[in-house]
Amino acid sequence: MNAITLVIGAICILMIAYRLYGTFMAVKVLKLKQMQEAKQTPAHALDDGKDYVPTNKWVAFGHHFAAIAAAGPLVGPILAAQFGYLPSMLWLLIGAVIGGAVHDAVVLFASMRQKGESLAEIAKKELGPVAGFCTGLAMLFIITITMAGLSMVVLHALEHNPWGTFAVGITIPIAMGVGLYHRKTGNLKAATIVGFALIMLAVFFGPQIQGTYLGDLLTLDVTQLSIILPIYAFFAAALPVWLLLAPRDYLSSFMKIGVFVALIAGVFVVNPTIQFPAVTEFIHGGGPILAGPVWPFISITIACGAISGFHAFVGSGTTPKMLNRWEDIKVVGFGAMLVECVVAIMALVAATSLQPADYFAINSTPEVFRTLGMETVHLDDLSEEIGLDLEGRTGGAVTLAVGMTYIFTSIPWFDKLASFFFQFVIMFEALFILTAIDSGTRVARYLIQDFGGAFYKPLKRMDWLPGNIFASALACFLWGYLLFSGDIGSVWALFGVSNQLMASIGLIVGATVILRVADKRRYMLTCLIPLAYLYVTVNYAGYWMVKNVYLNGAAAGYSVLNATLSIIMLVLGFIIIVTAIKNWIETWNNPVAELKKESA
Repeated sequence: MNAITLVIGAICILMIAYRLYGTFMAVKVLKLKQMQEAKQTPAHALDDGKDYVPTNKWVAFGHHFAAIAAAGPLVGPILAAQFGYLPSMLWLLIGAVIGGAVHDAVVLFASMRQKGESLAEIAKKELGPVAGFCTGLAMLFIITITMAGLSMVVLHALEHNPWGTFAVGITIPIAMGVGLYHRKTGNLKAATIVGFALIMLAVFFGPQIQGTYLGDLLTLDVTQLSIILPIYAFFAAALPVWLLLAPRDYLSSFMKIGVFVALIAGVFVVNPTIQFPAVTEFIHGGGPILAGPVWPFISITIACGAISGFHAFVGSGTTPKMLNRWEDIKVVGFGAMLVECVVAIMALVAATSLQPADYFAINSTPEVFRTLGMETVHLDDLSEEIGLDLEGRTGGAVTLAVGMTYIFTSIPWFDKLASFFFQFVIMFEALFILTAIDSGTRVARYLIQDFGGAFYKPLKRMDWLPGNIFASALACFLWGYLLFSGDIGSVWALFGVSNQLMASIGLIVGATVILRVADKRRYMLTCLIPLAYLYVTVNYAGYWMVKNVYLNGAAAGYSVLNATLSIIMLVLGFIIIVTAIKNWIETWNNPVAELKKESA
């Protein structure tokens, strides 16, 4: 199959879904036009010029998309390619339309109804204090595991790669310089031009450090990188947001747009052939990357890109405080999720355009790959052109970089630039992962301070420096330990289970809100149908991992800690859904009382 056929077909399906199902959700289910006539958005009602700011819908779309589309839609489809291109493509399209877009829209709507508050606060008000507490605790677990899962992706990309480590590391002082310059002068244009130019210069200067003292210093193994990343995250979480997080996020947006557009253009110019079969022999389990069967693992491996609970942090965080009109929910909430699905599809194309043996050689350890009985095809040539041994670089980041390099260098003008394309994509991925780590660790710090403040009140004060330092250090230690002790198969599965559990909680809250506001109670099925599938999938996946991996002493991912975290999260999810079902029954049997409560 040619890649263009796959890409054009997928884009057409997503456009039709946006036009028909997106309009149905906006007009019939959420009644956004009536909301616009009856009530101001939080951005207008609470406009403070800082957090609550009415924003053009396309600017809000750009912010929301940049926040939700981190490394997840790039890495998940690459790891799931183990099962073939068909399961991944089906889950991406069905999951994004039926699940992800609905989830993002209803969470955004629910948060805007409650003045832009977090999902934990919404759950507390809609479902009661028990569900609210369990949601807040689940969010703390999930954001911690998310940081470990995302960090795991970049480890093998930078392992023994001084060029890549230099290109990524130098972005830290560049971003801080941009932040300082902009704060002092207010000249954003000059800061942007200089910052982006320096980042590009770092990629092209990278080869010069190889073989030097600096190159030797930056030749790091996985253990060293596992320690350095949490240390970096500590300073990123503790430093003022304008000094590192904001300028890095800003500069990263240019990288994301540029690489995404370039990849689409490359696919249309080259039209690579999909080398993978529709399904592989590993759909029943026993794969070298993911040990489990295609179900439930396709749905927890591909989280971002189909449906993702991480989006709930954004949809009940900054975005609901920015929307100018209620009707913008369709574009920002429903639409951005479908665009992220396109990103995931492009990542899947980049991975499956490689020869299967080359793909498995990159994503498996050499010992495991030898048991597959496969012979690499182009891997030796690609390793020589890139200037890096590509075997055993698990995690997905290297596979994406190699796949994109393979596509770009098929264009005659670029056939001698394999090493530069590869390192640029590595920097692109790592930069976004670090941006997610910046934001996620800060969110974890806030959650720790919020929970800890119940036992020691000064800890809840965000302006108390000792509390900030303690919470930042604890957050980094928690996910740093998972990163240091895990492997991509076990940690990514843990991330997938926790992330999809968070999405289940988002759908539970969304179903509760729809039951109360929709004209027809059957519209609640828009959330209940994806919730039923996702909740069963998450619980079975969690059970499978605990039984076969985390508590299996013979498994590579054996970890009592991971088993404990999985069980705690599944118990929290069970408490929340039981509470929700009880609430739904009461609302269903007494709708008049609920309508009076809503109008009040």
